[in-house]
Amino acid sequence: MPKLIIDDIPVEVAPGTSVLEAARSVGITIPHFCYHPALAIAAACRLCAVKLLDGPVKGIQMSCALPAQDGMVVSTTDPEALKMRALVIEWLMLNHPHDCPVCDEGGECLLQDFTIAGGHSRRRYQGKKRTFQNQYLGEGIHHEMNRCIECYRCVRFYQDYAGGTDFGVMGSAGRVYFGRFQEGALESPFSGNLVDICPTGVFTDKTGRFRARYWDYQFAPSICQHCSVGCNTSPQNFQRETIKIVGRRNDQVNGWFICDRARFDKGYLNDPQRPREPRLDGATCGYDVAVDAAAKSIAEFVRNNGADKLALVGSTRLSLEGMIVLAQVAEAAGGAKVCYFDDAGLQQGSLAAAKLLHEENAAYVKDIEQAQWIALHALDLMEEGPMLALAVRKAFLAGAQIFLVAGDTLPACKALPFKYTSVETLDQVPFEGGGKGVIICGAGSKDPELLAEMASSGAKLVMLQPGPNGFAAALLTQQHAAGPLAELVAARQVQAVVCFEADVPQTLLSDLEVLANADWRRGAVEAKAPIFLPTTTWAESDGTAINYEGRAQRFERSRVAGLPLKGLDPKYYGSATEAVTLHPPRVHRKDVPGGAERDAWQVMAQLIERLGGEPVEPLTGKWRALKSLDPEGEGVRILEMGLGE
Repeated sequence: MPKLIIDDIPVEVAPGTSVLEAARSVGITIPHFCYHPALAIAAACRLCAVKLLDGPVKGIQMSCALPAQDGMVVSTTDPEALKMRALVIEWLMLNHPHDCPVCDEGGECLLQDFTIAGGHSRRRYQGKKRTFQNQYLGEGIHHEMNRCIECYRCVRFYQDYAGGTDFGVMGSAGRVYFGRFQEGALESPFSGNLVDICPTGVFTDKTGRFRARYWDYQFAPSICQHCSVGCNTSPQNFQRETIKIVGRRNDQVNGWFICDRARFDKGYLNDPQRPREPRLDGATCGYDVAVDAAAKSIAEFVRNNGADKLALVGSTRLSLEGMIVLAQVAEAAGGAKVCYFDDAGLQQGSLAAAKLLHEENAAYVKDIEQAQWIALHALDLMEEGPMLALAVRKAFLAGAQIFLVAGDTLPACKALPFKYTSVETLDQVPFEGGGKGVIICGAGSKDPELLAEMASSGAKLVMLQPGPNGFAAALLTQQHAAGPLAELVAARQVQAVVCFEADVPQTLLSDLEVLANADWRRGAVEAKAPIFLPTTTWAESDGTAINYEGRAQRFERSRVAGLPLKGLDPKYYGSATEAVTLHPPRVHRKDVPGGAERDAWQVMAQLIERLGGEPVEPLTGKWRALKSLDPEGEGVRILEMGLGE
């Protein structure tokens, strides 16, 4: 363990740690642009200069590229180091446009921060600024090449880390250009990370351009709900609208980055046509009125037909809390059935995966990155778990063999950012030394015998679940002996359903009576239900999700429920009798327009009370340990805690 001194502070770090990271470990920030912990060292910006006063190396050095060594005495405040950093900043500002007032990066720009910190406040250069022509890079990213400081972060991420081939660096000397040979939409499904990784405003989120500054946003730690990987995100909200979604670091799940679907697929959160008001027989009503009507409808059905003919239906979109309380609603209804899956195949595969995984065979992301071979079995990786493709690529670059087992679709194979060998069956994959290998498959609709064969191979397992909270749905299915809705309907065991964020297909609905529906989506269930109760999306609620590896993670409410202020119907601006298009509203309101939504599990708790039951806090009993989960932490694997049993 190298021991060194930085600004008179003794520091001991792991071998291979850079001086920059060693300084950061004791709270000393050394300015830098090109350095990023996830990328290879470039030492291109020359801003991280420090002076080595004693030890094996002396003089001015770049701290990002200098490994810490025993006996080093480092000064980050030496006049020579300060002078060099000031000159680097001045040089970078020669051609930089002074467009901070209109730059979307303003407020979160490293160039702003370090220019001010370096004391550069007066322009001495009087020559003509170098200028570039921007490119169209798609609907998600805006390009402003004149702001570039040539740190090479973008190309190092896009080509080296993510495996993209349609974006790079061209030119030389003062004409270096970062872009495409011809303008057009970036092809990489991870291109949105250019927005986060650029230290200036060369790449900004076009979908939220000119909407707000960083200090205007409301945000909180959250979890992506597009697949079962459970990437950590931070939605940035302004005036009840999600403007941007950015990645949040979690080294155990997604590292520093997220996929473009997680970043840009957010329109449904802001959709003004989202169902936001409770309805009873097609007419808007108060929330309590709708809950009372739902409870009455359930009680009448149970009285006339028996509780065993009623099913409470959830889905993998529900939070863990919602899934737990759903079973309480069924009990309060006299012992109604519970369904977490509508499709029998999805439930079968999901349940089998949850039973087969344990602490020894469930793969961490690090296991994928360090594997010697990886088998991808019959899944569309870029659809079911795109961020894992970057982990597989890292293993591939380190020399791992990648096998693609027959069953994958050709378009998905073409998009994979690594080379692979196609094989017909798992028997052609070298299982020898199984602990050094990883099998990645989708658990949904898989034969349990096939999943068991994979588990017996000795390899580490990644079994991607159907839906963002499929693992939790499998655990609750097992705990309550729940059956798939399709089987119950086929056997005529169920005549009516109450749905909570459930996407029941039309083919099943034709044979069912829908008593009530609680959701934030429009769909066939919402259209058929006489009673509708609006619920909050993940951006407007608190909850817990369990990803494919059994990692429980908390997400927090990042904005209040309600219609976005932008584009608000004129009726909300004026008096009750006269609608005028004024902004801001001239009439103070106690209620948020369209803000009737409630968390799904809270709606369930109200139903339990109306049915004469006593709702129990969801995270109690075996789940109590998750109540204190840190939403900004790495989460906990429930397999380690014995909660998956």
